[in-house]
Amino acid sequence: DTEPFLMKNAKVKLCLQASPMDGSLLLEDCNPESDFQDWSWQGNSLMNHGTQSCLSVVEADRVQTSLCGSTGYVSWDCSNSLLSPLGSSQGYLVANKKRVALNDVRGLKAQWQDVADRSVCEEKAEQDRYFTAALASTHMYDPTAGNVTLALGIDQVELEELLWFFRREDPSTWNYSILALSFVAMILGLLLLSINVVRNRKRKIHMYRETEQTIQQAELEAKQALMPVQEYSPAEPQKQEPVPQDQRSGEVVVQWKDGTVTSLYAERSEDAT
Repeated sequence: DTEPFLMKNAKVKLCLQASPMDGSLLLEDCNPESDFQDWSWQGNSLMNHGTQSCLSVVEADRVQTSLCGSTGYVSWDCSNSLLSPLGSSQGYLVANKKRVALNDVRGLKAQWQDVADRSVCEEKAEQDRYFTAALASTHMYDPTAGNVTLALGIDQVELEELLWFFRREDPSTWNYSILALSFVAMILGLLLLSINVVRNRKRKIHMYRETEQTIQQAELEAKQALMPVQEYSPAEPQKQEPVPQDQRSGEVVVQWKDGTVTSLYAERSEDAT
């Protein structure tokens, strides 16, 4: 990665600043401490370090920052401090009062430098030299063979193609795939959770019913065990021995030990009275 740099217009002496709100571009006083004024070359793209988005063309002449790799011209051709969309004839990046736009003007208003008045094209050339050095660092010296070989066992052309492919590949497809897989996993997890909850509820209801039936059966058995074979009913009239036929009503009789029965009060004869 190369060091970030400020993009200062040679005419107005103001630096290009990206807005974190809507991606618009402004020309403000140069501030090396602001991340929204820090830019760096990423291949042929200019990325803002504050918004992590790239310089893009969204309309015929309107320029702003958007996600790197999205629709729009995010690749720029740099020549003699002039920036123009790569593969397009829309003009050059020109300072217009407090904003920037595309125009065919090639004067100072279209020239961009860093704070040291170096051309931004020199920054790109320096970035390309870093990239070449990174490729060269993939080699190692084999003292036994006495020559330079690649650590990965592939030739220089294939390695450059692989490095360029993986550095420029758009990760949107992979991100969407992971998002969809996460959504499917979440739905499956919720489904299994709901099934588990329903089964647990049914099992608890079944256990409760079995316990209730067991308690009722035990209570019934206890009642049957405590119930006497024949209950005494005080309301039932007692059987009375039959009164002897020779006993008159109102007469008091006494049964002696020898079994004889006599009247307690002997009847007086009418003559005695």
